[in-house]
Amino acid sequence: MSGSSYGQIFKLTTFGESHGVAIGGIIEGFPSNFALDLVAVQQALDKRRPGQSSLVSPRNEKDQLEILSGIFDGKTTGSPIAFLIKNQDQQSKDYQQLKDTFRPSHADFTYQQKYGNRDHRGGGRSSARETACRVVAGAIAAQALQKLGVKASTFVDQIGAVQLQSQQWFSTEQIEASPLRCPDSVISAQMEVLVKEIQQNGDTIGGSIRSVIEGVPAGWGEPVFDKLHAELGKAMLSINAVKGFEIGSGFAAIQMKGSVHNDQFLSDGSTATNHSGGIQGGISNGMPITFRVAFKPVASITQPQEVLAQDGQLKELAIEGRHDACVVPRAVPIVEAMAHIVLFDFYLRQQRNTLFL
Repeated sequence: MSGSSYGQIFKLTTFGESHGVAIGGIIEGFPSNFALDLVAVQQALDKRRPGQSSLVSPRNEKDQLEILSGIFDGKTTGSPIAFLIKNQDQQSKDYQQLKDTFRPSHADFTYQQKYGNRDHRGGGRSSARETACRVVAGAIAAQALQKLGVKASTFVDQIGAVQLQSQQWFSTEQIEASPLRCPDSVISAQMEVLVKEIQQNGDTIGGSIRSVIEGVPAGWGEPVFDKLHAELGKAMLSINAVKGFEIGSGFAAIQMKGSVHNDQFLSDGSTATNHSGGIQGGISNGMPITFRVAFKPVASITQPQEVLAQDGQLKELAIEGRHDACVVPRAVPIVEAMAHIVLFDFYLRQQRNTLFL
């Protein structure tokens, strides 16, 4: 299976299935002699794992990180960092009824068409469980980026019709104070009421995540095909359940005039507004990078729905298993991780571009 790697210099390759023995990854390109804080990496994993509260999937995975190579005496060696996360709470029996059935809006049908077989237990390779590996790589990249002064504020800004209008920077403490990772207590409470109602009805709901990244200097990114915002878009759209990505003003720019949308320069090279979202011509301009990621409702619902069997017959089925009513609270660390992976890769590319300056 191709498509399991991301990055040019800082490169992550992941492996494993949702109900297999383990998932894991190999990270290439991380510099040597970096004192890595593995406790911080584990903390990032803990933010993504299921079973955090009654508002998310009750699957009880510890997601304990095991480093297999690439770190010695607490420092990176420059060789590939290999890691493992064992699966401990698989309940494959919940998926037995899906062995010969294709669920609506899942990857069941497309995987069968492409490969001629599939792992029906929790979606196998197509499961969002794979994203835990991305969180590991992103948390490692984040520590290097912090040394460079880059910091991210990533939070839930909408669930269903309940939306946080603010686009400001929020601290980790403000974000983590909410069980839904929405930093406004009033909006968070409204979201919680909505999610509980959705849960009771055996349904799911979509939402969005906003990220504001400060400290990225002007000059990161490549023109034409490898634009910084294009790579951010690819990274975000590779996350399970993501259906939309916008940078800066995004789709709101449709209704704006150029005289309003243009980010006028100030004498220090910064801009009075930031409709560009910190990126122009595919290259960072020194302003905060701001983007938004839209997630669809989780496809697994407990309400009876019509499914397609392998013999071509349609039948009614209520899907069992343990699923999120809304995925965005647990997706916050995934979005942030992918942003860190992209940015650190572009930082390393920039070192190559400016080697003789």
